[in-house]
Amino acid sequence: MSQALQDLLDLLDLEPIEENIFRGQSRSAVVPRVFGGQVAAQALVAAGRTVPADRPPHSLHAYFLRMGDPGAPIVYNVERIRDGRSFTTRRVVAVQHGRPIFSLSASFQEHEEGMDHQTPMPPAPDPAALPTSRERFRGYDHLDPKVVEHFLAAREAIDLRYVEEPPYGQFGQPREPHSQVWFRTNGKLDGPVDSALLHIVLATYVSDMTLLDSVLLAHGRGGWAVGDVVGASLDHAMWFHRPFRADEWLLYDQESPSASGGRGLGQARIYTQDGRLAVSVIQEGVVRVPR
Repeated sequence: MSQALQDLLDLLDLEPIEENIFRGQSRSAVVPRVFGGQVAAQALVAAGRTVPADRPPHSLHAYFLRMGDPGAPIVYNVERIRDGRSFTTRRVVAVQHGRPIFSLSASFQEHEEGMDHQTPMPPAPDPAALPTSRERFRGYDHLDPKVVEHFLAAREAIDLRYVEEPPYGQFGQPREPHSQVWFRTNGKLDGPVDSALLHIVLATYVSDMTLLDSVLLAHGRGGWAVGDVVGASLDHAMWFHRPFRADEWLLYDQESPSASGGRGLGQARIYTQDGRLAVSVIQEGVVRVPR
């Protein structure tokens, strides 16, 4: 396991303060605020710590309320909404400096057999044939070297590979609002850390990294890395359909059906390398052109 991945696991390992109350540490993202995927993942950890291990989450719905302060810890308050025979529901509010910055509702379900069908996996190249993040950034002389280092540091725990050029690599002309990335953790997960919840938490963490890329592509914008848009995540929803491992290749197939009113919508599906639909994701974010 890489040190970067161990650091990420440590970041996601919350400290219990009192029954139903947990504390997580913060760190800065590419921009000087807490990365939204970190808060969502930590909130899901907090909820999961109050649910039996044989009930993994099957869905989450969340709102980003305020920017997180990377210099302060985050307190997660869990409300036990329901403990049913098959389903368990939790609500989590993340608090900093006495104010809520994020809220999440998550539902958990024990394993159950039932009807099964899925949308087929779209074509995508072998991830082993694609450049790593570090290899791809070598050709981006137009980017501020400090921005590049921030990007690489923020994603060091995740091996994330774009199928096509990302928005900040090629911009100026509109492209199809569709983006694909392969991702997996930078190291295997085994021993005590290997759990169904952790794999779902890590996918939640990664899901906020690239989902609004397709919005930028539709308008030929390079994004936060080049400063031609400003924005932030507003809400986030995920449905976990089938078991998967975050330390094995996952295809994140993303598109944007709409942008209007200073907001952009991204929707996506995450597939295992053998073609199983594992996760569906939808997110809306603020996407504004600087005045």
